[in-house]
Amino acid sequence: MSLLRAAFGIALIGSIQAEDFRPLFNGRDLTGWVVVNTAPSTWHFDAEGLLVCSGKPIGEIRTERMYQNFILELEWRHLVPKGNAGVFVWADDITARGQPFHRGIEVQILEEAYGNTRSYTTHGDIFPIHGATMTPVNGRGGSRAFPVENRAKPSPEWNHYRIECRDGSISLAVNGKVVTRGEHCSPSKGYICLESEGGVVNYRNVRLRELPDTPVDAKDVAIANRGFRSLYTGVDLSGWRTGDGWKVNDWILSSAGLSEARSEENFAGDLGFIIDFRFGKAAKFASVSLRGAKVVLDPCAPVMAPVAKWNRLEGRVSGEKLTIRVNGQDVDSVTREAGLDSPLTLGSDGPVDWANFYVRYQ
Repeated sequence: MSLLRAAFGIALIGSIQAEDFRPLFNGRDLTGWVVVNTAPSTWHFDAEGLLVCSGKPIGEIRTERMYQNFILELEWRHLVPKGNAGVFVWADDITARGQPFHRGIEVQILEEAYGNTRSYTTHGDIFPIHGATMTPVNGRGGSRAFPVENRAKPSPEWNHYRIECRDGSISLAVNGKVVTRGEHCSPSKGYICLESEGGVVNYRNVRLRELPDTPVDAKDVAIANRGFRSLYTGVDLSGWRTGDGWKVNDWILSSAGLSEARSEENFAGDLGFIIDFRFGKAAKFASVSLRGAKVVLDPCAPVMAPVAKWNRLEGRVSGEKLTIRVNGQDVDSVTREAGLDSPLTLGSDGPVDWANFYVRYQ
């Protein structure tokens, strides 16, 4: 057994006293969790206290607190074949640029009928995503770690995961046996997330045992809570008034032609916001307006990513100034009308995709 453990990380999991763990859900609501970029309809508890994920839109919820060293246990089941879901650890506060998911380490939860390939398996894979890094144990030449044994049960049977995170190393036990490991993870301190990705999933007995923290470099700590909240549900246009040519495409809101979308909420005072966008081939411009100030975004500007690639716009209203940064570079600073409250308005001439609408008061 010791040789197997050294080579593959296979080990039977011994019992741990129940009092060492605490539940992460109360069985009634999402107290202790942050809805990052999903709709009110995405997550709910049924009469039995099971957490139900609809899978729509693609997105995540995360813990209110960051964690470094811990053991996370949970049971999950897919209710439809080929369902997709996952658990993230050591994640940032909001989603990565042009993505519905966070930077972090993902533990895969795919239903058995999804099928296995050389590049992924249906369950048990561990891999860094959207800028995170990890050295896999039992990899296949990339950064993804693969399970050495398939232990998952198909829909609608329950499966048990035990995820242990210590000092930048991670291991996964599936139904009682460790089958996947990764090392040298960065970040190695951050939020825990549950993923919505198209499949209807149930969760129960989600519980955590915290372990003592150890020294960690600042570069290995995920981005902490900046107070952002999402303005887009991903399932409908709730909270927005749009002209012609706007369409909900899951976590993406698409526009076509010469048209605008206005938030129903009016904003006052100093605030910051984030919006991701990408130009289609025929797009002439995109624009962002707030409180009497308008910034026009040119797809040919040097700061812009190539057509069909995502850009991240970061806006800040401070006093009478609206400042816009795109992909980390200042692109404009314009005077707004003092004391004016107004909606956030998006505009385009031609095809533009928009995503990750976040706002916070400074």
